[in-house]
Amino acid sequence: MASTPNTGLARLNEILMMPARRSWSRLALYAVGLLPAVITFWLGVIDRLGPEPIKALEHTLGLWSLRFLIASLCVTPLRDLLGIRLLAYRRTLGLLAFYYAFLHLLAWLVLDQGFAWDAIVKDILKRPYITIGMVAFVILIPLAITSNAAMIKRLGAATWQRLHRWVYVAAVLAAVHFIMVVKAWPPEPLIYATIVAMLLLYRVVAAWRRPPVRARTRSPSPANA
Repeated sequence: MASTPNTGLARLNEILMMPARRSWSRLALYAVGLLPAVITFWLGVIDRLGPEPIKALEHTLGLWSLRFLIASLCVTPLRDLLGIRLLAYRRTLGLLAFYYAFLHLLAWLVLDQGFAWDAIVKDILKRPYITIGMVAFVILIPLAITSNAAMIKRLGAATWQRLHRWVYVAAVLAAVHFIMVVKAWPPEPLIYATIVAMLLLYRVVAAWRRPPVRARTRSPSPANA
């Protein structure tokens, strides 16, 4: 008898949640996730990034940061709407987003600005798209630092969850940064901005439809009424 789609999905979720497989699959996700950075740096070394290689490098690294940020935000909707359970990989996706954001910033500081700190500070203060990008990166720093089991235990689940809701602010700022960097209205940055807006809207609607804490508590039994 052929397996139904639900059976196949349940089996996939079972495999993904196995502790041993989960560890190896996280490592595989890191390896695959960092591959675009390796390829892009190599293309820069062999002078295959076009007439403005530094700008191309910065753009590619920043774009992958946004992509992984969006991927991490898609985990909950995928679970709620399709039953695909990837919660074990959400922190990995978030850390990949941070790593690419750091590489994006490092490329700008080293290759574009040459560590000219006076010019760097002036650009951050005078150019709104750089200011917005820096704010997004600063938000990602505490999220990356606390993306481990030890910090979840230390902060407590409720505090940790409140802190990590700032990822939506970082995603919005990153999308706005992308739109302002291109200084035009091509479809690509608008598509990413639309996806971020839809994910944020989904969270707002889900929070609005969630019953209040008092309503979710167990009703008293007739014997105790």
